[in-house]
Amino acid sequence: MKFTFLTVLVIASQVQALNILGIYPYQGKSHFIVFRVFLLELANRGHNVTVISHFPEKDAPDNYKDISLAESANGIEDSVPVERSYLTILGVLYYLTQSGIDNCEAMLANPAVQRLVKAKTKFDVVVLEQFNSDCALGVAYKLGAPVVGTIAHILMPWHYQRLGIPYNPSYVPFHFLEGGTKPTLYQRVERTFFDIFFRSVYYLRTQRSNENTLAKYFDDIPPLETLAREIKFLLVSQNFMLTGSRLFPANVIEVGGYHVSKAKQLPADLQKFVQEAEHGVIYISFGSVVRSSSMSQKQIQAILDTMAALPQRFIWKWESDTLLADKNKLYVGKWLPQVDILAHPKTLAFMSHAGMGGTTEAIHYGVPMIAMPILGDQPANAASVEESGLGVQIQVHELNKDNLLAAFKKILDPKFRDNVHQISKAWHDRPLSPLDTAVFWTEFAAKNSNFTYRTPAADVPIYQYIYLDVLTVLTLMWLIPALAVWALCCRNKKVVKDKLNIKKKLKKI
Repeated sequence: MKFTFLTVLVIASQVQALNILGIYPYQGKSHFIVFRVFLLELANRGHNVTVISHFPEKDAPDNYKDISLAESANGIEDSVPVERSYLTILGVLYYLTQSGIDNCEAMLANPAVQRLVKAKTKFDVVVLEQFNSDCALGVAYKLGAPVVGTIAHILMPWHYQRLGIPYNPSYVPFHFLEGGTKPTLYQRVERTFFDIFFRSVYYLRTQRSNENTLAKYFDDIPPLETLAREIKFLLVSQNFMLTGSRLFPANVIEVGGYHVSKAKQLPADLQKFVQEAEHGVIYISFGSVVRSSSMSQKQIQAILDTMAALPQRFIWKWESDTLLADKNKLYVGKWLPQVDILAHPKTLAFMSHAGMGGTTEAIHYGVPMIAMPILGDQPANAASVEESGLGVQIQVHELNKDNLLAAFKKILDPKFRDNVHQISKAWHDRPLSPLDTAVFWTEFAAKNSNFTYRTPAADVPIYQYIYLDVLTVLTLMWLIPALAVWALCCRNKKVVKDKLNIKKKLKKI
């Protein structure tokens, strides 16, 4: 038999192929768009990949198998109105906890998932989403496989302590609130309250419910927070060029941007609209979850008035059939090829809700942003957009023609755009591509599963972590001598006073 070099490579890849299980029970399409690129790349590298999700592949390779949860939850696309308040933040918390409960119940009730666990299928590593539930960790435990967590955004409040990551509201952005790395006193107090509240509700509601659900099927699952501390690596969809430096331990890896695909040519009608734009185009989209057509008439008019005041053409992801403006000025679509639009050289700016997916696509292609956050991690992302120099932010309640026009004029300035191009260039300048990085550490966890990569900070008791024991000793070291001196002084004063009283009595005699 004659072996070619390619044959040797194929055989070698087959020998090293890993059996990988992906567990993604959350029904958010914007999340899975990110994970899908990673999972397919693992299959492209020759690994055998089985994926539990709501989004089965239509044309999957032979070594990629789906366990579909598609009928077990309703989609959330185009369902969130454009408004922001404390009430909407609490609504997000309720949604997170309830969906985490529902996702766990639906996944464990799935017959194919039950067969997978009962068969004790051998997997070299389990990759799973760390978002609204830790239920998947129980499945990974039953299969006896090491775990690599993946996140499509910045860290959730409950991730810091379990991974030993410092959280200080003075400089660490809070997932759901404004302020970035330079919060005001009010924002620091606000963050502290919401951080404690979010974590408490998550632990008491979602995590406890997940443990009870797992107990219906298995009788030997350890506490989920204990399993969460055993995660080998956490792959986070951010990069310091956008989000700034963070104090991450070695097992928390930044892989922001690995999902961004190569751009393709625009559809013919959209290509014609863009090419004929003498002054370039501006793209507006509030993502797959936020329904931009739910904005108030006043907010819509503010955007339309701004369009009229600028020479550029506009492209807007708009879910309604309502005609907003002249078709020569505005192109609308219920779905738009976002990456292809952002990559086009005539795209000059991007107005967005600051979702992490679209934000990383903007920095990837060097497109300045106006970030108007609505929910989730978007307030923290919007702050990062402004602090990094990628763009400016505007709050929903600030949306009017004057503010929006000023924001557009700022980011359309050639000097601003040149700076964004430099940021984009630095974003790309990495020793290893983000997708290669994600694959490398996943394979590393599988091959070196007997080792623990958790920082000791994750295991230190809270009283030691905040120096409470040391401060107590130091306080006592100062307090005891001070009390001794005070007691001695009091005693001496009493002796002197007694002597004076004796002398006064003797004089009277």
